[in-house]
Amino acid sequence: MVPVSLVPDLAERSTRRTMRDDLIEAHVPVALSIASRYRNRGIDLDDLEQVALLGLTKAADRFDPGAGHAFMSYAVPTMRGEIRKYFRDHGWMVRPPRRVQEMQARIAGIEDLLATQLGRSPRPSEIAAHLEADLADVEEALAADGCFSPASLDLPVGDGGPPLAELLGAEDRSFSRAEARVLLAPAVRRLAERDRLVVRLRFRDELTQREIAEAVGLTQAQVSRILDRVLGELRAGLVGRVPAA
Repeated sequence: MVPVSLVPDLAERSTRRTMRDDLIEAHVPVALSIASRYRNRGIDLDDLEQVALLGLTKAADRFDPGAGHAFMSYAVPTMRGEIRKYFRDHGWMVRPPRRVQEMQARIAGIEDLLATQLGRSPRPSEIAAHLEADLADVEEALAADGCFSPASLDLPVGDGGPPLAELLGAEDRSFSRAEARVLLAPAVRRLAERDRLVVRLRFRDELTQREIAEAVGLTQAQVSRILDRVLGELRAGLVGRVPAA
């Protein structure tokens, strides 16, 4: 027979397990969707799905509903981080310099810890402080991973809208996707935290506006307005920096 003094503790554990299981079950489609965005890169989709589900499970295990953060805002970076680690362990699509790889490995080792403590993705300055590393080195490693995947520049900004590259003038000015990413990275790092998160969820993680709205606790209309405003700012920032055709 369970002692009376332990009943509240057991009840709390049971509630916690139920919440964890519900979170995992409800977000399995999101995990599979994130995994699918990394297919055809040399690793089987089944493996990617398992890795994404592992990330989802870790996020559910560590999620603190009392911290006031939306689960998706923590779970998506965690799932994507697990996939990134898997790619690092099993091969590179484009191999950066060794010093950048080493810094990326150090960052990967503490990202989950900081995300758990903060309830969100850590800022570059927070990563640098934790690693006692130079901020420029951390930013270089993060930029090598990129805010925009190569394909993301072809993604429509909104439902049925024009692709990002077209809005930024990439096609008209005839510069490469790689050049666009290099030019955009510093501007993205200067964005406000929420704006940067919305941009990354859309063009790095390739979430829909509806999924982003759920992740950051906004309406879909608010997400759309943020994207329109931020892309206008990014486009203005590229003026004079893009080589002429």
